[in-house]
Amino acid sequence: MSDAILDHLTFLYGETRAPALAQRLRAMLARWSAELPGASAPRGALALTPADVLLITYGDQVRAPGETPLHTLAEFAAQHLRAVVSGVHLLPFYPWSSDDGFSVKDYLAVDPELGTWDDIAALGRDFELMFDAVFNHMSAQSEWFRRFVEGDPAYCDFFVTVEGAPDLSAVVRPRALPLLTTFETVRGPERVWTTFSADQVDLNAKNPEVLLALLDVLLFYVARGARYIRADAIAFLWKEPGTPCIHLPQTHRVIQLLRAALDAAAPQTLLITETNVPHVHNVSYFGDGTNEAQLVYNFALPPLVLHSLATGDAAKLIGWAQTLVLPSDGVTFFNFLASHDGIGLNPARAILSDAEIDALVARTLAHGGFVSYKHNPDGSKSPYEMNVNFFDALSNPASEEPLETQVRRFLCAHAIQHALAGVPGIYFHSLFGSRGDRTAADTSGIPRRINRQKLTREELEQDLANPASLRARVFRGLSELLTRRRQLAAFHPTAPQRVFACDPRVFAVLRGAENNACQMLCLHNVSAEPVDFAVPIDTEPGSIPCHLAPYEVRWEPLTGS
Repeated sequence: MSDAILDHLTFLYGETRAPALAQRLRAMLARWSAELPGASAPRGALALTPADVLLITYGDQVRAPGETPLHTLAEFAAQHLRAVVSGVHLLPFYPWSSDDGFSVKDYLAVDPELGTWDDIAALGRDFELMFDAVFNHMSAQSEWFRRFVEGDPAYCDFFVTVEGAPDLSAVVRPRALPLLTTFETVRGPERVWTTFSADQVDLNAKNPEVLLALLDVLLFYVARGARYIRADAIAFLWKEPGTPCIHLPQTHRVIQLLRAALDAAAPQTLLITETNVPHVHNVSYFGDGTNEAQLVYNFALPPLVLHSLATGDAAKLIGWAQTLVLPSDGVTFFNFLASHDGIGLNPARAILSDAEIDALVARTLAHGGFVSYKHNPDGSKSPYEMNVNFFDALSNPASEEPLETQVRRFLCAHAIQHALAGVPGIYFHSLFGSRGDRTAADTSGIPRRINRQKLTREELEQDLANPASLRARVFRGLSELLTRRRQLAAFHPTAPQRVFACDPRVFAVLRGAENNACQMLCLHNVSAEPVDFAVPIDTEPGSIPCHLAPYEVRWEPLTGS
């Protein structure tokens, strides 16, 4: 492992500096190993089971008077979710200045408005935890950036600055905002690279001191209980003017170095990359199946599932799912439909046509959502993300359609997600049947807040206690689905899957190894009409005749239970 570390550092920083950097990193790993759980765990094994399901939530998603939000969340989750999810992706809980947590002021602290490290430890006693490593950028109000501005020699090269007029025309932009922001420093005005906003200043990974500092943060998170580390916006990490500044070889090497460090000091920790990009680039973050992320966000899934249920035609989803191949049994997908962000459109490009993407955009706007745009190299703008609650994306809030039908459609979408190979992640507002909070988005001017409503524990539990409420119906349906899924070996995150093209209205997938006694045939009608069809199989009688009612889901053992 030490040779791998030296190799990565040599690639990034050259033969002259690499040996000393490797020595410092090995000393850091040795220092942390004594504090990290599972330091002696087997290397290379993907220690996951069908029971692994993650809840995605903000630390203050559910609140109660007189309690820190993290304390309330831990108590609520312990009471309601132990049989439903195994872990919690706790969205950035550090002190922050903007972007609802993703403009981090201090990587090592808990926002006092949310609680303390003790509150997080309490949550970790019942659930495995995922922390965000927001390493592409940090807050312009952070201590690190203050030291940069004030000329502290240790921090003068900590952030990406631009001098002169280099060619930046090829830089891929995730948002339609200026790439560079001018800040007054003791050295005079400096133009700082700001990929996401003027308050989010990009860290300079070309400086090895920055990378070593980030590695120290990474290991600190593991020591604080993180089983999963989510590398936020990692695709943009390395900047080279004249290039797109995304997916660069140096970025992949940094990820390989992070993986090598975790494998050496905390091999039970899983690295997951968040790269909202076309599918072919997204899966590149598996590396060779052993040396980069163990999990990648399956970003094409949300828009493809939405398209399928919006049109009643799963052909595009089926065709894409048939191409899903894992490079090894040591990696898998992180499957999700909704999150704190919107529904990304880039991952669906080259899978859906421009007209089909435009139809999703029109649907989002008609259902009360928003659409954000990105800059293209030619100066034009394209839809980048649909900001809409996923229930609303499927069912127009203004519609008079029966609630039962809307719930069936919603549960069908999530059954598709949970049937596929990978680890499921379910957003808090999806699990509890929320609708969009248009008022929060309008009053804040932040479109993403349409799906970030804060709830009181009292009101939420009152809704859950009413069997006829939307929240109770959705939570009951998803709980039953997930509870069953967690008990079946066929749904192991890396278990084989075979997707059938038997009828465009039906998404049919067979999970589990051939000749396994617990193979599961999962059938999902994405249309509003009943469907009669046959699933072709390789054993006698050669096909299975089926009938599905509108939006019906049927999971059945193929060769036994």
